[in-house]
Amino acid sequence: MTTAPGQVPVAQQGLRHPLDPDPARATKARAVFALGLLGMLTGLFVGGVVPATVALQLARQARREAYASGGFLTGGAWLRRGERMAWAGLVLVAVTVVAAVVIGVVRLAGAPFGHDYPANMD
Repeated sequence: MTTAPGQVPVAQQGLRHPLDPDPARATKARAVFALGLLGMLTGLFVGGVVPATVALQLARQARREAYASGGFLTGGAWLRRGERMAWAGLVLVAVTVVAAVVIGVVRLAGAPFGHDYPANMD
């Protein structure tokens, strides 16, 4: 079987049912994006763990709702960006905590251990 060169015909989509809802952006997608951004910006101050965690939980709920809506809820790009920023915020929190622990251990190792008695005492 051979085909003629040229453009492939585009399949026409059927008409929408009148009772189908219009596609709408999920409101949780914006919240995930905002919380992810806040988590990333405050990640170095360890306060970013709260908004980042909330963003990841909301993203999970939003994905579940978008799947159940059958494609009528949009905003997947906002969700992905918000999740990435939330994970980046959590990584920044982890880096800050590890750096603080390492600095604390190094300072503790350099400090004298026990009592420092004067030279004239046995």
